[in-house]
Amino acid sequence: MQHRINRDNLKWEENRMFSSGILKSTIVDDEVDQEEEAKVHLLVLNVVPPFLDGRIVFTKEPEPKIPVKDLTSPMALLSRKGSHLVRCHREEKERRKAQKKHWNLAGTNLGNIMGVEDCKKEDVEVPSEECHYKSAQKYASHVDDQVTQSKFKKIQEQRRSLLVFGVKQELLNVIRDNQVVIIVGETGSGKTTQLTQYLHEDGYSKYGIIGCTQPRRIAAMSVAKRVSDETDSKLGDKVGYAIRFEDCTSPETIIKYMTDGILLRESLREGDLDRYSVIIMDEAHERSLSTDVLFGLLKEVLRRRSDLKLIVTSATMDSCKFSTFFGNAPTFKIPGRTYPVEIIHQKVHVDDYVAASVKQVVQIHLQHPSGDILVFMPGQEDIEVTCEVLNERLNEIEGALPLSILPIYSQLPSDLQAKIFQRATDGVRKCVVATNIAETSLTVDGIVYVVDSGYCKLKVYNPRIGMDALQIYPVSQANANQRSGRAGRTNPGRCYPLYTQRQYLDELLEASVPEIQRTNLANTVLLLKSLKVGDLLRFPFMDAPPQDNILNSLYQLWMLGAIDNDDQLTGLGRQMAEFPLDPSQSREEDSDSKREKFQVPESDHLTYLNVYNQWKSNRYSSSWCTENFIHAKAMRKVREIRQQLEEIMKQQRMNIASCGTEWDTVRKCICSAYFHQAARLKGIGEYVNCRTGMPCHLNSTSALFGMGSTPDYVVYHELIMTSKEYVKCVTAVDAHWLAEFGHMFFSVKETGKLGKTKRQARMNLDKTSNKSFDTSSDKDHPAEKNHGKNHMMFWLD
Repeated sequence: MQHRINRDNLKWEENRMFSSGILKSTIVDDEVDQEEEAKVHLLVLNVVPPFLDGRIVFTKEPEPKIPVKDLTSPMALLSRKGSHLVRCHREEKERRKAQKKHWNLAGTNLGNIMGVEDCKKEDVEVPSEECHYKSAQKYASHVDDQVTQSKFKKIQEQRRSLLVFGVKQELLNVIRDNQVVIIVGETGSGKTTQLTQYLHEDGYSKYGIIGCTQPRRIAAMSVAKRVSDETDSKLGDKVGYAIRFEDCTSPETIIKYMTDGILLRESLREGDLDRYSVIIMDEAHERSLSTDVLFGLLKEVLRRRSDLKLIVTSATMDSCKFSTFFGNAPTFKIPGRTYPVEIIHQKVHVDDYVAASVKQVVQIHLQHPSGDILVFMPGQEDIEVTCEVLNERLNEIEGALPLSILPIYSQLPSDLQAKIFQRATDGVRKCVVATNIAETSLTVDGIVYVVDSGYCKLKVYNPRIGMDALQIYPVSQANANQRSGRAGRTNPGRCYPLYTQRQYLDELLEASVPEIQRTNLANTVLLLKSLKVGDLLRFPFMDAPPQDNILNSLYQLWMLGAIDNDDQLTGLGRQMAEFPLDPSQSREEDSDSKREKFQVPESDHLTYLNVYNQWKSNRYSSSWCTENFIHAKAMRKVREIRQQLEEIMKQQRMNIASCGTEWDTVRKCICSAYFHQAARLKGIGEYVNCRTGMPCHLNSTSALFGMGSTPDYVVYHELIMTSKEYVKCVTAVDAHWLAEFGHMFFSVKETGKLGKTKRQARMNLDKTSNKSFDTSSDKDHPAEKNHGKNHMMFWLD
């Protein structure tokens, strides 16, 4: 297309020059005159498999759930708009980055003359090539394993002071008499750390592992560390944890903390979970997707294993649903909070929750007695801006007492995560700025003041873009109550919600919408089908997912060849279920400012691959990452993911072959996974989704942005909705590839003449590449049977 535009411009210039008399004659390329460049039209088909013809009902919940009470309310509008202060900081950061890019003189001759210092390389230990992802116990390496006698004695005193200690014997009696028990206790009562130890002391560990699931990785790690201290053992021996890419357990482990996703993956290989004598589903009120699926699976396991004990813990008083789901299981309540919390609402609506949070923290620090502060923010960017602005404000105030500002979010390095649990030095107040991870999963001692922004980030399925989007939403009343409960655990406390009392009553939902009712379920459906759950309607969901979400998930799996026209799992689908990934998506990190020298113009995916190969050739050096403005932690995570996927492929006896420098083969592979997210060129940097017509734009960070020739067709795996719709992780593809891999949706029609020699050469090239890249080995692929219906064809011009 770009070639055509350049040729037309050249002809126009020659015509103007010829008309003015500057040129007396023109030389015309005979080949251009004799042959017009071929124009490829992509035809789109709308094919529906037989089992999705509208006659089959897959769920009892017909309508999708929206996690907001009123879309037109002030809090809902502010959540979509976001913080003005954060936007200003983001724009300023981009300006500084652009300025640094153009004026960075470090390492140049002029820079040396001016005395500009170059970045010093760090002496960082290079990880061994043989380092395995499961043995990389990062969190465990950043915590102090030594517990002195005096510290151990103090820990035991703290254990006895917990609310759960006073009802220990009653609790154990209820567990002995029942297979399933629901335990309700407010955050900080000690149920997470003490329950596993009580069960071990009562002899349950003789018959198997005592497992405790957590909805978040950092919670599993920090709780395991605390329990190992309380049992005077090394983390990873008697007490361990398992999260993705970190397995800090041993054959001697009898108490195991893990994410709910880890237990869900274990159920694939061990359906009855025979290694466990007790399973504790902690923080069940958060209703994560994995937790809800585990509820259904464990309900069936309990029928087959009468010796298995299941304990469900919740920090909220609404435990009736859990009890009813498990056949009216008994509920045991731990006594509540002993110190009152004063809740001080805002008088008027807050226009910027970040600016208001900073103002409130400064006021508390300057005017209120000692006591640490906990601030709740929606996400990482809000946390970072809050910390930066708060630090700037305090530096401007003369004579202000020191304040230790500590952020906490999942992507924070492990050594910095561990800092929030350390006691601040004398005379220094601690301010922890956290996501909703600090609502129930983490207990930070010493908190007296809580500042609640009133917002959180939720992953919600967006039918308009056909995928999940992580967006900011107002919290529920249950979340707000949990946040206020973090104050006053050890002293009378205060909570400052950044919304009015009327907004609390009128604009906040009573409880959060469970994740299973608001997200894409493709991975969950694939997992359930691999566990031989044939009829999703009969699977015991605590809250049934919406019909639209189920249909979209089944449709996506059918497109990818994971299920056939009869809604049965294919051989490819069974292999896909073994990989801990979404069926067609994986997470990648952006490289930073020096990315130009790594860019591969045809693909962001190949750009990332190039970065990884360069890092590998530099012996996985962290200093190389620092020098090239690349996130070292993200690169290590990529390496761990690669090791895990390679291990699974070996277990599945799959061929592992290198394509060498034939990167078109990699692009074809990407096309085969993302053909359902293809877009065609509409204008400069603007595309539209081939199937939905959804407009989307190239991000300025993309390798394809600003190319001399913009590709006609691309595939992407993420769409970010801000002021415009931006596609992330984009790869240029050929229209013929889309027709090859997505032939249930696409076909091509060529117009114009093409020289016989060129046509034959391209056909030979396609035949050669297809010999080494064949994706049609699965005979049950739905598109090959061509049993689809409702065929519809239209032009994309």
